Order: sequence, then C-alpha cells, then structure tokens
Amino acid sequence: MARSASDASGYFIALYARVTARIAASIRDGRFVDGGRMDVFATTFAAYCTRAAQNERERPRCWQACFDVAGDPNLLIVQHLLLGINAHVNHDLALAVVEVAGPSGGLESIKADFDAVNDVLAETYIDVLRALDRVSHWTNRAAAAGGGRVFNFSLRVARGQAWSAAERIHAMPTERERAAYIGELDQVVSVLAYLITRPPIPVRPLVWIARRLEEHDPRTVTTALLG
Repeated sequence: MARSASDASGYFIALYARVTARIAASIRDGRFVDGGRMDVFATTFAAYCTRAAQNERERPRCWQACFDVAGDPNLLIVQHLLLGINAHVNHDLALAVVEVAGPSGGLESIKADFDAVNDVLAETYIDVLRALDRVSHWTNRAAAAGGGRVFNFSLRVARGQAWSAAERIHAMPTERERAAYIGELDQVVSVLAYLITRPPIPVRPLVWIARRLEEHDPRTVTTALLG
C-alpha cells in the first residue's frame, strides 16, 4: 500500500509497517502477557489506518487532514509523519482499545500489554531515525540535540491520553454518547493536525532550511522508511 503512493500519503504507512513488524516480532518473542490478544489488538488497530488510507468508510477529519496535504511540497517529511501519528494515536488508539477490551474482560485486563508497547516503540524509533537520515539529513542532528528524547516523551504522553480517552468511552452507557465524544475527539485531533502544518513563525525559517536538506521524491522517501 505504501509503495503504491505517489505522494507523501505513503510515508506514515511505511513507518507503521515497521512498527507492526516489530510488534509482531515481540509477540513471537513472548514479550506480552497475552500474545494472542495483542495480535488481535495489533490487527484491530492497524485496520483503522488501512480504512483511512483506502477510504473504505467516511474518513475522520483528522485523517482527511493528512491526505489533504499529501501533495504539499513545502511540508517536511517529519511533518507528514507527525500528521499520521497524530491521527492514529490521538484518535484511533482509544477506539481500538475499547473495541478489543470489550469482549476480553475490560480495560484493565490489557493495560500491562498496552504499556509494554511503549518499550517496543522506543526500540523501533532508533531504526526509523536511521532510515530518516537517508532522506532527511537534519534529523539525526536534531535527535542528538535532544529531539529524540522529546519525541519519545511526547509519544508516551499521547498514548497515555489515548488510554484516558478509552476509559471515558468505555464508561459511556450509550452508543449515542460514545459517538458524540468520538466526534469531539476527532475535532480536537484535527486542530492538532492544523498546528502541525503551521509551525510558529519564529521557526519557519528553520523549516525552510530543513526542507532543503531532504529528499523530494516521495517514492524514494517511502522506500527508505520501509527499510
């Protein structure tokens, strides 16, 4: 799916393929309390991304924001990746948690494995950074200056917020209440997507410089991210 994209819409899908491969390896290695359930969770979670990419259903606005700018040559590779992470973690993750936890004994039954994913993501980040450096020649310098630690911390915070959102959704007694809250969540995440594409004015010259240090061919970038 990522290789067929002729624009930046393939970037996050390529990144996510690396993550799912690492999760699958971790399941085989017995790193989770319930490997079978984690396999179901990984498949369920990935389906949200797949449906958005294939537009099988009406896309959430936060996902549509990713595809609306997929052809924008002025955005950094990292911005495109952050747009996908924003939609998939800040919106989809809570929904996937509730979907899987419903028939499996409640949210707390999967909390330990949910938290264990953080360690797997941290490990995957190192590989992704190496791949990024092939097409975005400023990222390693940014990571060495502390950007990597900030990113990992931010991702853990986002996953923590997703868990809190899942708790709220799971506690709602009616589908109407759930649908209303999910709509509000989509709106908030869509605002975050807008902010990702509009960096503060003081840093815009740095973004312009960074863009000059990047590969501009989308297929080359996607191939590098796939590894």
